[in-house]
Amino acid sequence: MSLNDEALNYHEHPRPGKIEIVSRKQCDTAYDLSLAYSPGVAEPVRAIQDDKDNAYRYTNKGNLVAVISNGTAVLGLGDTGALASKPVMEGKGILFKKFADIDVYDIEIDLSDPDQFIETVAAIAPTFGGINLEDIKAPECFYIEDTLKKRLNIPVFHDDQHGTAVIVAAGLQNALEIVNKKIDDIKVVFLGAGAAGLSCARLIRHLGVNDIHLVDRKGVLNKSRDDANIYNQEFLSDTKATTLEEIIEDADVFIGLSGANLFPKEYLLKMKRDPIVFALANPDPEITPVEARSVRNDVIMATGRSDYANQVNNVLGFPFLFRGALDARAPQISMNMMLAASEGLAKLTKEEVPQSVLDAYQVKELKFGPDYIIPKPFDPRLKEYVAESVRLAALKEFYGK
Repeated sequence: MSLNDEALNYHEHPRPGKIEIVSRKQCDTAYDLSLAYSPGVAEPVRAIQDDKDNAYRYTNKGNLVAVISNGTAVLGLGDTGALASKPVMEGKGILFKKFADIDVYDIEIDLSDPDQFIETVAAIAPTFGGINLEDIKAPECFYIEDTLKKRLNIPVFHDDQHGTAVIVAAGLQNALEIVNKKIDDIKVVFLGAGAAGLSCARLIRHLGVNDIHLVDRKGVLNKSRDDANIYNQEFLSDTKATTLEEIIEDADVFIGLSGANLFPKEYLLKMKRDPIVFALANPDPEITPVEARSVRNDVIMATGRSDYANQVNNVLGFPFLFRGALDARAPQISMNMMLAASEGLAKLTKEEVPQSVLDAYQVKELKFGPDYIIPKPFDPRLKEYVAESVRLAALKEFYGK
């Protein structure tokens, strides 16, 4: 049976779909029923009516996240429509529960108009402790997230933007340490100026990267371009370079968030010593590690694939960002919280890897170095290192604790 057939079988049997609702409370007797529903349920209703914060005491709001999409940018499949995005949203629900013990309702909204989408999400927001936006195309995703963050007092997070950024920032810090380069001295080139590219650029700029260049389908985003959207304006550079081949000259870091095979291996020869390459297009990267090492043996590589070293996997980020945010009851996921998550990931990578992780990946050793700059998703310490770092950052920023 092929992988495609196995995937369909997995989703269909023994019962269709990947998630379900399980009761947290006993409901086996008539008395249980009187507590779970009428007349007992009236008491928490009155308590929440008197004080909305009581919803966190008497309902699952404080541990419930909505994973919401309109299906306009699903994986690498494009605009599949809302309903076809449901398997992905259910999958995110599994990851939230598995890695951070967070409950999820997946919600697919059949609206492509950003304002209508915003109104729908805002109307249902009281149900949830947080909103995870997923697979919404750029540039609408920026407007949707920004508007909802201003309107709601719960965390709103577009994982396609920020989840990748948190892990890239962690891997970049570690890679730079390995090659002994200072973060404020490096030149970084992005191929891809969409949601993930812009968010990654913003986060590494907060880390101290000054020399950042973005390349989109039309070339380098420089100040001679008159077609950049409002979200790209902040990254228009002074360079006269117009192509990837020109701008990659003397770069220290290449970060690809674009498409398969778009970074010719010859371009690696133009980069400085010990180049760092994050080729994150899925399922096929801009350049494979095998191709890269055929021309340079000093390259540090990361991809989005599990069959290569240094996988940039969003499951390292979003479950623990939300875990920390929910535990702190933060009104949003801020830049400081994302930086804290990155720092937690970077720190964890340098710790001795437990045997359970080695067994899960069937390897004898994982040690901080060129082939291990990012932790593995099944590391049981991620909650301690990442979620707790996020929680503490949130408490300090929003509550002065």
